[in-house]
Amino acid sequence: MSGFRQRTAELLQVHKRGDHVSHLFDWFLISLIILNIIAVMLETVDSIHNKYHLQLIWFELFSVAIFTIEYIARVWSCIELEESDEPPWKQRMQYMLTPMALIDLAAFLPFYLGFFINADLRTLRIFRLLRLIKLGRYSSAMQLLFQVFQREYRVLVAALTVLLMIMVLASSGIYLIEHDVQPDKFGSIPAAMWWAMATLTTVGYGDVTPITPLGKFFGGVITLMGVAMFALPAGILASSFSDQLSRRRNKFSQKVREALANGHLDFHDLRELEKWRLQLGLEHDDAKILMDAIKAGTQSQEPTQCPHCGKSLHEK
Repeated sequence: MSGFRQRTAELLQVHKRGDHVSHLFDWFLISLIILNIIAVMLETVDSIHNKYHLQLIWFELFSVAIFTIEYIARVWSCIELEESDEPPWKQRMQYMLTPMALIDLAAFLPFYLGFFINADLRTLRIFRLLRLIKLGRYSSAMQLLFQVFQREYRVLVAALTVLLMIMVLASSGIYLIEHDVQPDKFGSIPAAMWWAMATLTTVGYGDVTPITPLGKFFGGVITLMGVAMFALPAGILASSFSDQLSRRRNKFSQKVREALANGHLDFHDLRELEKWRLQLGLEHDDAKILMDAIKAGTQSQEPTQCPHCGKSLHEK
């Protein structure tokens, strides 16, 4: 049973080089997710929905069955992913609370909730679009972006808090300035928040605009603040994204140096480095460049000790 569970875990993980079955299974799930997104969009077209309603229902039943089996198999086999002293039930509970496991659960849970909750079925169908997020498991770039959000979420929350504070102050200020001349548009601070949001984001829909000179000046100041404040989260994400890439390259370089400790790379070393490359999400070209640079640097280093007696070669 343990061998079968181990193989199940390998199939459900992103495929490794040489594992053709896992590769085909990944492409099957990717294709199924994409087809589900297309089906959800086509269902909103009345002519297609009326003509192919039965086929769409059967396709949904098939998809839910596949996603349900996939989720159960992932929870069952997750204990094979890494060694742990925790009991299996606890490892499975910890896995079920991970972001990707919750996304997998959300991919089919709305279907079953429809049997117990009296809600609009069209609303539940829209939740099927969450299946699109499942593609993040098969994209190293998306996984890197998730890591960036996890690493910088405190800073991003702080930046978002500042933006919300500025939006409240902006809506309060424009309410005091424009309330008397435009009571229909700035009749209250909550009503003025729409203008504050459109102005801070520099979208400027134009449906609500100040008409007094002071209101226009105030709006210009808020627009400039919005440009400055929205550049802050973008800068944080860009910096963290670059830092994560650098960390992955440094980690891989460290593994290459450890493998070269004996002076050469054998088949086992190359296999382990390939596993690390896939785990870190590095491209083949990037990994090859790093390996060649480290090899060249290692070979260019002159020996400082005699390989036989261990004495320094520079001693007279």
